[in-house]
Amino acid sequence: MTTDPLHRYPRPPFEAQPQSFPGKTGRMVPEPDHGEESYRGSGRLAGKAALITGGDSGIGRAVAIAFAREGADVAISYLPEEQKDAETVGQWIEKAGRRALLLPGDLKEAAYGREIVARTAETFGRLDVLVNNGAFQQPNEGLDGIADAVFEDHFRTNVFGPFYVTKAALAHLKPGASVIFTSSVNSKHPMPSLLAYSATKGALSNMVLSLAQLLAETGVRVNGVLPGPIWTPFIPSGMSQDSVTSFGSQVPFGRPGQPAELASAYVMLAADESSFTSGALVTVAGGMPIF
Repeated sequence: MTTDPLHRYPRPPFEAQPQSFPGKTGRMVPEPDHGEESYRGSGRLAGKAALITGGDSGIGRAVAIAFAREGADVAISYLPEEQKDAETVGQWIEKAGRRALLLPGDLKEAAYGREIVARTAETFGRLDVLVNNGAFQQPNEGLDGIADAVFEDHFRTNVFGPFYVTKAALAHLKPGASVIFTSSVNSKHPMPSLLAYSATKGALSNMVLSLAQLLAETGVRVNGVLPGPIWTPFIPSGMSQDSVTSFGSQVPFGRPGQPAELASAYVMLAADESSFTSGALVTVAGGMPIF
């Protein structure tokens, strides 16, 4: 039986629902689908250990659930204020019969990046998949409305953080390991209201292409996923309420994607079957053309 992708999930208009960053999953209307009741694993990541930054909510939560159901032990990093959401994800990982490791902290700190890699490798005895997904987003109006500190926070979280974590992970990644970055369609089609965020995602897409070449001789694959509009806590906490109510209407499918609809892309890139896939930027955007 097939499902019509245009009507599988809710379509705009949505309720206005202001939140402060980083946002809470339980306060969203409707709540996002992370595959809690729908994702079925088939052992594609059996025996692997994964570290997912920003794994408490949104895309990171969906990837954590999928990875666990595919047979991987999963560590997630997240901001300390997201502890409750992170514990919920940990429970889903353990329900899948895998080990969960919860790692609160701030990706802006280089020491934290090294710590989460070390603790993951120590706890699981290995590190096979790194998903650089954690990010910061805050909208802007004019250029003069972007505080210097906010601009710097975008780069320290979205670009410096993945650099710190990936650099630390290299000591543990063996041939066949996979590094996956969450970039964005904004790296190709930057939004003026998300100037700083779009700039960081452009940097990440370029980092994927550079690292794929740099690490090729080690047998470590590097790829990126470019999500389009996805219904996560980023939306009510990082966009204007007018944008929230119409969110997703701009893509051909006429609706936002759900985190659950991203998970399969990450599983594919992490799996051994994708051994010749490196330097790829996979767009998941409801038909939105990317050039």
